[in-house]
Formats: sequence, C-alpha cells, structure tokens
Amino acid sequence: MTQLVLLFVATFVAAVLASAPPGLLNVNAAKVSVERGKKNGILFSSGIAVMVMFQAYLAVRIAKFLSRNPEVISWLMKSAILIFAVLAVFFFFKAKKKQEDQIVVHQGTSKSSFTKGLFLAALNLLQIPFYSGLNTFFHAKEIMNFEILDEVLFILGAGLGTFLVMYTYVFYFNKMEMKSNRFSKNSNYILSILMLVLLGITLIRLFNG
Repeated sequence: MTQLVLLFVATFVAAVLASAPPGLLNVNAAKVSVERGKKNGILFSSGIAVMVMFQAYLAVRIAKFLSRNPEVISWLMKSAILIFAVLAVFFFFKAKKKQEDQIVVHQGTSKSSFTKGLFLAALNLLQIPFYSGLNTFFHAKEIMNFEILDEVLFILGAGLGTFLVMYTYVFYFNKMEMKSNRFSKNSNYILSILMLVLLGITLIRLFNG
C-alpha cells in the first residue's frame, strides 16, 4: 500500500512540476478563461487532463519499446520541431490580426472548449517520452510494477496533477476579469515566443541526445 501511495504522489508531483512553467497548454487555459469565461476554461483544462491521461497510458504501454528503439524518440522529437515551428508562425500572425480587431469576450460552447483542450494537448508529443521516462525510472526504483492498479494510479496522478495546474491558471486569470484585456491581446505573442523557446529546447535535446 505504501508503494502505491508513493507512486501516485510522485506521479502527481511530477505532473505538477512539468505543467507549472508557462507553456502552450496553461497559457491557452488562461486565455480561454479570459475570453470565454471560467466555465469554458475548466472544460478546456478537463480536455487537457483527459488527453494527458491517454498519453500517460500510451507511455506505460510503450515504455519498454521506446527504451529498445531510441529512433522512435528521435522521430517524435523531429515531429515536435515541425509542430512548434508551425504554431509559432500561426500565433504570431494571429496576434498581429488581433491587434487590428476589438477584443470581444464571449462564452463560446462547452463542447468546443473541451475539444480544443484535447486537440492542443495531443499536439504536445513530448508528453509521451516524458511519462515513458518517468515510468521507466519508477520501475527501476521499484516504485512501480507493471500491474493494473499501478498503471491506473500512474495515469490518474498524471491527469490530476496536470488538471490542478490548468485550473490554477484558469482561476488566477479569471479573477483579473477584464483587466486581463491586455493579456488577451498579447497572449498570442506570448504563445508564439513560447513555441520558439520549445523549438529551441527540442533542437538542443535532439542534437545533444
């Protein structure tokens, strides 16, 4: 029982630490909260958490395969480079267009917010090797065994830890209300810069790995 508690807590903390720095997902969670309201921000965060749990499930299933086939990780990193580059350009031009338009706050639809969260989280391909590495580390330290309960707790820890961070971003920026108009106008520039940073980090990891 102690091992199971340790596994859940360690995975939860790892997910919080991995999600806490400003990035594509949490900045977008704040943006959705500002533009569409707290409810849609929470639904967006829920979509992210669900996708992260699915990615954690995949990570558990393919951890051994990735360790025996490092070229797969290389392929994922190369795919991430292309995605980050495209998103950097996309958010930059979206920000330029938004400066010319008046910011309109609308509620949007619950379904679109949840789906957007799923989609953006799916673009973060680095989650799978991250949780695969974490899973492999826990297994080496005998914190995790390849049993159903262990896998369920690992997946739940990843999802709940991520959701807590997303919810914190949603709540914080929603409290600012329309003082966040400035944030809403500049958020796409922030996202574009973050994509370039992630692109640089991915390139460094790819060529130094």
